Amino acid sequence: MLKPLLLLSTLILSGFGLIPKPSPAVLPQDAAPVPAATTKANPVKVTPEGMARAKKQYGYDCEMCHGATGDGKTDLAKDMKLAMLDLSDPKTLADVSDGTIFDLIKNGKDKMPGEGDRAKPDEIWNLVHYVRGLSKGGAPVAPGK
Repeated sequence: MLKPLLLLSTLILSGFGLIPKPSPAVLPQDAAPVPAATTKANPVKVTPEGMARAKKQYGYDCEMCHGATGDGKTDLAKDMKLAMLDLSDPKTLADVSDGTIFDLIKNGKDKMPGEGDRAKPDEIWNLVHYVRGLSKGGAPVAPGK
């Protein structure tokens, strides 16, 4: 009698979202990058000031897992058994739109927490520029600088 009641209550709670569903696995290193879910273009122009702020924010929020160069080979990533994509490889984000990267940074994915409302949209767009720059050996600089 207790078993059917327990099963029923579990089904009811999970149906209302009170019992969290397990999150899907992180993409393995050799998996295809996240497909472009959104085609939003980056409205923020690259500036030295914007890249300096993005580098600082990346250092605070991203570097611990993604690494200083974006290769994803960090002790924390290993300890958490995360299969990180290599952001320093130009092929990794070649088919991923800026809008998709923006959404991943803002909303997070799997074990990666999103910036949410902690960062203003312009700050996130600057991070998009910074992350793209990792595959070029560093953050992009403003034209003519």
